[in-house]
Amino acid sequence: MIYDDTIVALATPPGAGAIAVIRVSGSKAIDIVSPLFHAKGEKALEEQASHTLHLGHIKDGHRVIDEALVSIFHGPRSYTGENTIEISCHGSPYIQQEIIQLLTRKGCRIAQPGEFTLRAFLNGKMDLSQAEAVADVIASDNEAAHQIAMSQMRGGFSSEINQLREELLNFASLIELELDFAEEDVEFANREQFNDLIKRITFVLKRLIDSFAVGNVIKNGIPVAIVGEPNVGKSTLLNALLNEERAIVSEIAGTTRDTVEDEITIGGMGFRFIDTAGIRATEDVVENIGIKKTFEKIDQAQVVIYLIDASHSALRASLSKGENLLGIQTEIEEIKNKYPQKPVVIVVNKIDQVSTEDRSSFEREIQERLITDSQRKNIRLALISAKTGEGVERLQEFLLDFVNTGALKNDQTIVTNARHYDALLKALEEITKVQEGLNAGLSGDLMAIDIRQALYHLGEITGSISTDDLLGNIFANFCIGK
Repeated sequence: MIYDDTIVALATPPGAGAIAVIRVSGSKAIDIVSPLFHAKGEKALEEQASHTLHLGHIKDGHRVIDEALVSIFHGPRSYTGENTIEISCHGSPYIQQEIIQLLTRKGCRIAQPGEFTLRAFLNGKMDLSQAEAVADVIASDNEAAHQIAMSQMRGGFSSEINQLREELLNFASLIELELDFAEEDVEFANREQFNDLIKRITFVLKRLIDSFAVGNVIKNGIPVAIVGEPNVGKSTLLNALLNEERAIVSEIAGTTRDTVEDEITIGGMGFRFIDTAGIRATEDVVENIGIKKTFEKIDQAQVVIYLIDASHSALRASLSKGENLLGIQTEIEEIKNKYPQKPVVIVVNKIDQVSTEDRSSFEREIQERLITDSQRKNIRLALISAKTGEGVERLQEFLLDFVNTGALKNDQTIVTNARHYDALLKALEEITKVQEGLNAGLSGDLMAIDIRQALYHLGEITGSISTDDLLGNIFANFCIGK
């Protein structure tokens, strides 16, 4: 891929605003913009130093389009590695389009999605994983996702992969050298050291692969299913967590017949809450479909919030008599048996409608009957009033406790990209074959095939190995202007 033309695009979001930034990049960027920009100083743009700002007017002939600030960046000291101009103009959509159309008439081409970052990659300003992280930084909507994307954009992930690849490449070179002296039966690659390297690479690859489970939910939001019988306050809890009237609330049982989803950031982590249809026996066809979806959402969720209505008179009577908790016990046990590792928060709602004595009774009896010693790590109990907000903050603390943020806090590399995950799996598969070959005492020429494949898959991550189709697929998902 060789790009020798000059491209232009709006770098700020489309629409009206205080200012807009139009980006121009390419070998002729300065030459194209210079005749159109009349600076208040005497020097033309091509005579100005790199990384300087200039105030003047953008003109089409004698017609003044706008007063603007122009930034100059000489390649290779620019984002793309090429000569780059950024025009900061007033944010009128009319002005934006007038300037862009003027630039295209003078020789610029409208940029494709992600083409500025693609050129940065092709010009060696960043590797492919760093380029992909640019899109993740733009899309990040919480502190954790932003932290991971920034770490990757700064090259944390790349350096780890490149170090593994370089060490493996050194041994691969020695093994390839042995093939040239096959008749002399010599070994240049120390098999004991090579075995240690393969074990270390295997450990790192497995750690990175395992991190994808955490990284994926951090990037896309941790799904939390809110379940329970009808009319226990699931929709009210969703509204309380989101601090807005997102779900319909009614005293009529079965109001929620489909799942309602929305996202919120708690403690820097993104959570995606799912309000589900109430679980009960019903002949209503539509409601039954909603209940079926409830169990599907439980399956997909990382955490389950199971709501109980503290104001239910029959429930309070069952507690006082030591009886089964109206099927609640059975449903919770069913969830824990099916998903033994899935965290569950048992939430007793509507505590504003019961006495202090009843609150204590709920807490004591539910702890004794529903939470065994072996389950205390993955089951918590919270007493709340979704209507008044009492206890909701404590519930949020429980949700944060369940999230595995150890790798994040320790600044470890976390994989969030499905393409990287797939390449790591393939690399691990080839490294496993190399380990098996070492154990079996295979000759260097046979192991060299698997080593080359492992190097190929590691190179795919950083772009050391890339194709036009791969680059096209990656940068097609970028916004235009980046």
